[in-house]
Amino acid sequence: MKTKRELVIVGGGPAGLAAALEAHKNGVEDILLIERDEYLGGILQQCIHNGFGLDYFNEELTGPEYAERFIDELSDKKIDVQLKTMVIDINDQKMLTVLSSKKGIEFIEAKSVILAMGCRERTREAIRIPGTRPAGVMTAGAAQRYINIEGYLPGREIVILGSGDIGLIMARRLALEGADVKGVFEIMSYSSGLVRNKVQCLDDFGIPLYLQQTVTKIHGQKRVEAVDIAEVDDNFNQIPETKKTIECDTLLLSVGLIPENELSQQANISLDDITGGPIVDQSRETDIPGVFACGNVLQVHDLVDNVSEEAEIAGKAAAEFLLNETKDEIKQSLEIAPGKNITYVVPHTLNINANTSPLIELFFRVKDPAEDCKISIKDNQEELASYTRPIVEPGEIESVKLPIKLINISSDEIIVELITGGE
Repeated sequence: MKTKRELVIVGGGPAGLAAALEAHKNGVEDILLIERDEYLGGILQQCIHNGFGLDYFNEELTGPEYAERFIDELSDKKIDVQLKTMVIDINDQKMLTVLSSKKGIEFIEAKSVILAMGCRERTREAIRIPGTRPAGVMTAGAAQRYINIEGYLPGREIVILGSGDIGLIMARRLALEGADVKGVFEIMSYSSGLVRNKVQCLDDFGIPLYLQQTVTKIHGQKRVEAVDIAEVDDNFNQIPETKKTIECDTLLLSVGLIPENELSQQANISLDDITGGPIVDQSRETDIPGVFACGNVLQVHDLVDNVSEEAEIAGKAAAEFLLNETKDEIKQSLEIAPGKNITYVVPHTLNINANTSPLIELFFRVKDPAEDCKISIKDNQEELASYTRPIVEPGEIESVKLPIKLINISSDEIIVELITGGE
């Protein structure tokens, strides 16, 4: 069966929900939202802790409450939703192959597509921890689902590897359920999660954080019995004489997230080697006209509030693509590149035309923690603007708003740099 749709959104998590609502608000009447799970909301449904919505709603909500705000609004709109449905292929002509138990295989020809597939966690195989293969080794997100949705306690003596936000939150969650959390071990010299999560989830509960340490081996046959821990040097080489063994029955992994871009690759969309997400302009349009990306499939965010705001950019841009018959001529196109002490910048390009917003927000991550520093925005001629920061951390996305009027007409590149006190 083959159908035609104006706009297809892949993913019914926070990004897909916000994008669908914004596209509808801007005049798109034919919208199909596809979600592979049995309910909308994505990962938010298992995030029962509070802290969501502080920026977007000016309220403190739990994950399900945050998702419910968008789901309730969606139910009042004429937006088609297909649950328990997988998009198994998409090509560069915006033809989607979709599979569900209810309808079988469908072919959907879309005029525009918004990619909002989210991200997944790195596993033990991704970081190659030696040892046996017992039960009790799982990602922090899997443990979160077990305890918050399925009602199972995943273990009683816990070691957590990695200080990502999910790992920090699960340290607190397991402690509240009576588990003995032996500690969180981080290979870097700093925590990779939000500062507020480190304080509220570890410090407030007396859970230790060990920096520049990692798991070197897993012991146990049927179930995890212990793990070996060792310190690492500045080049991440293990220091053998520091090895110690910690008895535990569960090892949780919070060692990074990977954007779900297998569909993007099938469509031959160009990806950023650093973020793992598509290369986009300020409207979140990829290098295939009419295909947009937003949320964690584009860059792994710290706050769901920022996911929703970015999705609204993509939803509005998709509406403009569909409803604007005469495309505005691009007057100037610039590359946006990470400079000194910056890991990546989103968006990757800036296409300026008559309707370009006077302020362009640039999102980026720094490579190392720094205090009393300056964000410098330069072109190939001079510094365009600078912004001071009392502190920056790699675990938190930074952003600045650059006025378009500051950009020189002859510029073809913008560079974002972090200038520290010693430079």
